[in-house]
Amino acid sequence: MIEAADSLIEIARAKVPARVRFIHATIETAELEPVYDSIFLVHTLEHLDRPVEALSRIRTWLSPTGRLFVVVPNANAASRQIAVKMGLVETNSSVTAGERAHGHRRTYSLDTLENDARQARLNVESRGGVFFKPFANFQFDLLLKNKVIDEGYLEGCYALGMQYPELTASIYLVCTRG
Repeated sequence: MIEAADSLIEIARAKVPARVRFIHATIETAELEPVYDSIFLVHTLEHLDRPVEALSRIRTWLSPTGRLFVVVPNANAASRQIAVKMGLVETNSSVTAGERAHGHRRTYSLDTLENDARQARLNVESRGGVFFKPFANFQFDLLLKNKVIDEGYLEGCYALGMQYPELTASIYLVCTRG
């Protein structure tokens, strides 16, 4: 696991088997051999200054049959589009002050994510979305806490996300070296 923050490595180390290897580095500085059959880049790409360069580096770490799984927040999530219509967010692709405070540099839609992968010479095997998101996170928290929605509603949102990936909370690609 590559991680730049010592504190997060310690938290993760306490939660995973001892065989998990931690590399204290950034994607931009890590030195790895091209032997990995699976690489997971989950909610990371939106934080990077040069995502295409990072994807290109990761591509070199994949074994010939390896797969890269990329997951990012979705600029076109239903909740975000509602916020745009309410005037709370300028455009779907805007980086909000809250996102910027969490280190986000950009937002992704399926087409912009796939474009970055292609520029990095990755082959996109599949793409999709996870969890239809009609509410902001804080709204979901309140609705669950007050028992307005339940696990059945969440399962329905998950199923609907499989049908409408462009409206989900997160989007993903599965890529190979190409």
